[in-house]
Amino acid sequence: MLEFKNIKVKEAKSFKDRLIGLMFKKNINYGLLFNNCRSIHTFFMKEEIDIVATDKDDNIIKEYKFVRPWRILIAPKGTKKIYELPKKTLK
Repeated sequence: MLEFKNIKVKEAKSFKDRLIGLMFKKNINYGLLFNNCRSIHTFFMKEEIDIVATDKDDNIIKEYKFVRPWRILIAPKGTKKIYELPKKTLK
């Protein structure tokens, strides 16, 4: 699992965790890992987030900074994991 400057990353394992993700949350101070995932949405998000798409070995394929609410994101081919992170995690 990747490490992001003192950000704790939780794995979204259950259907509910994967469905809800970071929706409805303010002042997000942790990240979420979605395994076997290539697309996410930011519907009902209260603030922007940073997103990292990686392959199965956690090699970064693409980074998305300040993704605003109400967006759909489809990561490039080869993506196996998506990390949703608090805004300004990525420099």
